[in-house]
Amino acid sequence: MGRESDILIVGGGPAGVVAAFTAKKYYPQKKITVIKNVRNGVIPCGIPYMISDLKSPEDNKLNYSGLEKLGVEIITAEVVKLDRVSKKVITKSGDSFRYEKLVLAIGSRPVFPPISGIDLKNVFSIYKDLDYLNSMVGKIKESKNILIIGGGFIGIEFADEISNLCEKNVYIVEVLPHLLSNSFDPEFSELAEVRLGEKGVEVITNVRVERLEGENEVKRAYLSNGKVLDVDAVILGVGAVPNTELAVSAGLSLGKGKGIWVDEYMRTEDPDIFAVGDCAGKRDFFTRKDAPVLLASIATAEARIAGANLYQLKVVRENKGTIAIFSTYISGLVLGSAGLTENSAKKEGFEVIVGRYEGVDKHPGELPDTHKIRVKLVFSRQSGILMGGQVAGGISCGEIINIIGVAIQKRVSLTELETLQMATHPHLTPAPTTYHLVMAAQDALLNYGLCR
Repeated sequence: MGRESDILIVGGGPAGVVAAFTAKKYYPQKKITVIKNVRNGVIPCGIPYMISDLKSPEDNKLNYSGLEKLGVEIITAEVVKLDRVSKKVITKSGDSFRYEKLVLAIGSRPVFPPISGIDLKNVFSIYKDLDYLNSMVGKIKESKNILIIGGGFIGIEFADEISNLCEKNVYIVEVLPHLLSNSFDPEFSELAEVRLGEKGVEVITNVRVERLEGENEVKRAYLSNGKVLDVDAVILGVGAVPNTELAVSAGLSLGKGKGIWVDEYMRTEDPDIFAVGDCAGKRDFFTRKDAPVLLASIATAEARIAGANLYQLKVVRENKGTIAIFSTYISGLVLGSAGLTENSAKKEGFEVIVGRYEGVDKHPGELPDTHKIRVKLVFSRQSGILMGGQVAGGISCGEIINIIGVAIQKRVSLTELETLQMATHPHLTPAPTTYHLVMAAQDALLNYGLCR
């Protein structure tokens, strides 16, 4: 016969958890079941910090007790088949679960670059499985030479964390000219490279790893520049791709990219099936092109949209595209990016103007714990609409980039930012006379005036 649930959520990561919480809020009488395929899941963004910042890798374990207290059933099983006709899913063990509404939050899987020797022992990918990651952390801590392949966010955060350990040689290899090239313009990427270099990390860009060698265990890495590195462990941080096989085998379509096609309310072609998080297709906020931005923050936003609208469209979605918004932290340096960079905007053919500002995050600047801050804003030249922004500096940058993200989402104009009303305090913000976002907007206005 199988088991039945009103709302069935396949996937126990952040998207699945938030979808369940939201659905319970809007439809409290419905029976909700979450099926997760990993016994012990983790908080994705916390994975690098299992190396040194957290006292124990167990501290990064994903907790489901809040859902269980609300009456949500949590089951560990691997779903292998979706039958849309009978409205049920079937697990690897042969159990079946019927549903009224189904949410696919089945995530993504790591990319494995075509490198010979990548299957050697002690070559680790980023699986969101606490048991697997525990073994990885243990090996990293006992290793002397660690190679990280990929200079994106996960790569630089691992490099920073491992460099906190004693007597480690840490290498990070990136095929592009700079670290974080897909999210930042070069002047911001260079800040990350300098900071990692100060920590003793050897940053190698414009180079690829051609092969890994060793007898059973990885021992050497051969680079395209001819260099050979002795390595005891390798971390693959080259990205991920959506898990879509379950959906495709059930006849659901993909979008122009690699994710499951969904509408503005995260509905697939089947009105009773929703897809959220890494497995769901994303469309760029400005161009509507495929936007392969796989982030927990985006996943949870999508999960709230889906969870609220399972039976009726209760929450009207105003943000109809994905704003690629990121932040990272490297030993006191915060970097944030939202929307289009100057380079990406120009590649898309947008005519833009740029405003910049450098100052401090307190006033007066002689106050304790004051940090330098750098802001770059990208505007459409003709409309003046904010299209992107980047920040670098102290902890406050983590929220400054969120302000920029809201401004992009609400299509705030250059003049609106120039006349922004803000709260200021000596210990909390720059002076009202030199507030970073206002000053960057004014700089762009000046550039615009010079260009007219």
